[in-house]
Amino acid sequence: MKKRIGIIGAGPSGLAQLRAFDSLEKEGKEIPEIVCFEKQGDWGGLWNYTWRTGVGRYGEPIHGSMYKYLWSNGPKECLEFSDYSFDEHFGKPISSYPPRPVLFDYIQGRVKKSGVRKHIRFNTAARWVSFDEETQQFSVILDDLVNDRTYTEIFDYLIVASGHYSTPNMPYFKGLEDFPGAVMHAHDFRGADQFVDKNVLLVGSSYSAEDIGVQCHKHGANSVTLSYRSTPIGVNWPEGIKEVPLLVNFDGDLAHFSDGSQERFDAVIMCTGYQHKFPFLPDEMRLKTPNCLFPDHLYKGIVFNDLPKLMYLGMQDQYYTFNMFDAQAWVARDIILGNLTVPEKSVRTKDMETWLDRSLANKTHDDEIDFQTDYIRDLISMTDYPEFDLDTVAAHFKQWLKDKDNNILKYRDATFPSVMTGTMAENHHTEWMDEMDDSFERYFSESEETPEESLENKVLMSK
Repeated sequence: MKKRIGIIGAGPSGLAQLRAFDSLEKEGKEIPEIVCFEKQGDWGGLWNYTWRTGVGRYGEPIHGSMYKYLWSNGPKECLEFSDYSFDEHFGKPISSYPPRPVLFDYIQGRVKKSGVRKHIRFNTAARWVSFDEETQQFSVILDDLVNDRTYTEIFDYLIVASGHYSTPNMPYFKGLEDFPGAVMHAHDFRGADQFVDKNVLLVGSSYSAEDIGVQCHKHGANSVTLSYRSTPIGVNWPEGIKEVPLLVNFDGDLAHFSDGSQERFDAVIMCTGYQHKFPFLPDEMRLKTPNCLFPDHLYKGIVFNDLPKLMYLGMQDQYYTFNMFDAQAWVARDIILGNLTVPEKSVRTKDMETWLDRSLANKTHDDEIDFQTDYIRDLISMTDYPEFDLDTVAAHFKQWLKDKDNNILKYRDATFPSVMTGTMAENHHTEWMDEMDDSFERYFSESEETPEESLENKVLMSK
């Protein structure tokens, strides 16, 4: 009988796994039976924008943290698929920092071309997983949300690709319950429109705090203040954005900070990260880790050390994204097919300890980039995933960090060459700070004019 492979999640990691098997099927090779379960109504994971917060149509917690006006916060040349370039998808050069709809279109392009949708059951939530030591198989209890039906499937291998940016880490500060304005986590942020002319406090010093803060500034907030716990983001902030030490407590709308300063705010956004949360897994199978570059208990960052037939994809803190998920998926595929041998536990543990020790030695962002570059290089060396110039990608990342330090409002106007094709990115027709429309149609228009301005000019010309 064919092996049966279960995949939980059809976001970028789950889609990478489906694509890894599809690459063999396209060559005429036999692949296992694969079933992927996705609780949303479409693929893409976090790249699915929804106006909803809290719960979705069928009462499930909203998975995505995507928001309006989100543009890539890193060069697209650093996430390009090795086997599917931006040139192939769009047929022409585009800018290095496209908006969400454009990147989502690119993600979909590869999987639409491959035809992997047939393996995915949408609107299906994993409820519980167990493992039978005797049969060496997983039982997965699932809910068909549309038909309100619960059923069980049996698998030989299980791949968890459900991501780790959907369960908010929500802190508490004394007096927060009496704050009179809006309080939310970045997970529920859907755009800066509601913060026009407001004084906004963001708690956190992560990429989400940086990006949401800049977006609020761009779209008309009166002021943006970022409160950091230990280390500030530290870029050269423009007038209207500043960083202050840790928030201590609230007195009404008055926030008190650890340096003794205080300020009144209209809204608070907690940019305080996410939890690795797997409520469908029993304790002995559950990955327990903070957000870091190399989670413990995962051999090669993929194979669960206590149960090698269980694998996790995309659980690392990330500089690299899509191409790292690919590299992991190709390794998982070859382990399942028997093309790669998983060594005994003592060897796996020693290998993990080597990577963990090195990750702890990282001191700078450049060190972290080099670490993750070498990690992906190690994975690619194990499989037939198409190689690409990782050193140039690393150089792009390091230049990106410098660009942000130089001007946090203009770094998205920079351009980079593709590592895959050598094509130099185009300048977007409008500078990022002046571009208020993130739609696919606007992005690919050939004019700096907004649709409204274009219509007005056409009317004037006709007169």
